[in-house]
Amino acid sequence: MRLCIVSETWSPEINGVAHTLNRLCRELTRLGITVDVIRPTPKVPGSALHTAQELQVRRCSLPGYSDVQIGLARPAKLRRFWQQQRPEVIYLATQGPLGWAARQTARQLNIPLVAGWHTNFDHYCHDYGVSWLSAATRRYLRYFHNGCDLTLVPTQQQATVLRRQGIHGVKVLSRGIDGEQFSPALRDDALRKRWGVSEHQPVALYVGRLAPEKNLALLQETLQAMREVRPDMAQVIVGDGPSRAQLEKALPNVHFTGFIDKQALARHYASADMFIFPSLSETWGNVVAEAMASGLAVVAYRHAASAELIQSGHNGVTASPGDSLTFQQAAVTLCQHPADYARLGRVARLRALEQSWSGIAEQFSSYLHHAREARHASASTCRIRSS
Repeated sequence: MRLCIVSETWSPEINGVAHTLNRLCRELTRLGITVDVIRPTPKVPGSALHTAQELQVRRCSLPGYSDVQIGLARPAKLRRFWQQQRPEVIYLATQGPLGWAARQTARQLNIPLVAGWHTNFDHYCHDYGVSWLSAATRRYLRYFHNGCDLTLVPTQQQATVLRRQGIHGVKVLSRGIDGEQFSPALRDDALRKRWGVSEHQPVALYVGRLAPEKNLALLQETLQAMREVRPDMAQVIVGDGPSRAQLEKALPNVHFTGFIDKQALARHYASADMFIFPSLSETWGNVVAEAMASGLAVVAYRHAASAELIQSGHNGVTASPGDSLTFQQAAVTLCQHPADYARLGRVARLRALEQSWSGIAEQFSSYLHHAREARHASASTCRIRSS
């Protein structure tokens, strides 16, 4: 099978979508699937990893957030690329301008379409002060996805929401974790010393973009409350974004790292004890699974990956979405009980290791075959009716 992925981000860019696509491509190649890619021209010149052919299109930065890029392409350019090497299925990892152009072109060429739900754009409308756009955004997304053969989402929770919104053909494709890349064995005593803590002092960690959609006000309040009851603890924030300066001013005792490479990231996870994640904007949240695989006790809302992977009190702690008081109290209580966060972290790793990338890629492959066969069956029915 030949698959073409259309995405506005790709490894080595640091975000959940790029990470997911990179891992899927590695596993799909192992399964004998040829992968092409269409993406915006990267900031650092280079070829897309684990792909056969690629088409790079015009890149534009999102106004007010230069780290996020969108792609722009004329349909004629996409058509020429696909006519030279026709894919059997196209996977749309973006619903932006590039995804729209690809969707329209693929429909004209009668190529099966599978779309991924990687970003909750309607949620972002509220985070960026344009709530009045959320209803229109939902209508656009419904129209976009109902023009595809399948829509893949990472959780049952998300699938239920989209089906209620009138989106058809919704299937669940979870996310995997590399238990060797993220492991408690990578705990780094030298790194902990740089944070100013001994073996038995706790470290609370956050990993993610520093942007409004990540519910950073609650992160700030929670870290401050934890420090009040455990003034000897270290707190570390990994990531960057438009809200970093404000957070650094509000949290002068926190270690801010900015973006770091994946090897350093794995050591940071393993060298912490708790993972504090108040975001409600994720469709999945790779960082939750990474923290669990690294042996951390996670405090999060019962949403996305946390809802799928965490049994509260058994392998982490979750609060009902939006219950900020319970969330904060859970983090404050946990940081005072070393035996509890150590126990939760041990069990969390066992649960995370059940998320095999190889198994998820095989399921993805079956969805691609299903979309292709369904389109062919539909075309055959149309030919019979017309004859």
